[in-house]
Amino acid sequence: MPTKAPRLNVVLEPPIYFALVRLAKKDRVSLSLKARDLIKNALELYENTYWAKQAQIRERTLRAEKLLSHKRVWK
Repeated sequence: MPTKAPRLNVVLEPPIYFALVRLAKKDRVSLSLKARDLIKNALELYENTYWAKQAQIRERTLRAEKLLSHKRVWK
C-alpha cells in the first residue's frame, strides 16, 4: 500500500548500519521505524540545545526591574 509520508534514502557506514540493525532487532521493530525514532530523538536533542542557548542569551540581558510578578500578570 503506497504511503503519502515522505521518504528518505540514506547511505550509512557499515558500523552504523549494523548497530541500527541490532537495535531494531532488539526492539522488534523495522529498520526504518528504528531509524525514524532515532532521528526524531536527535532532532529533539538538537532543539533542546538551541532553546537552552537562547535562554542563556536572554538570561544575560534580563533586567530585574522589567520583571512582572505572577500576581500582576494574572490579575
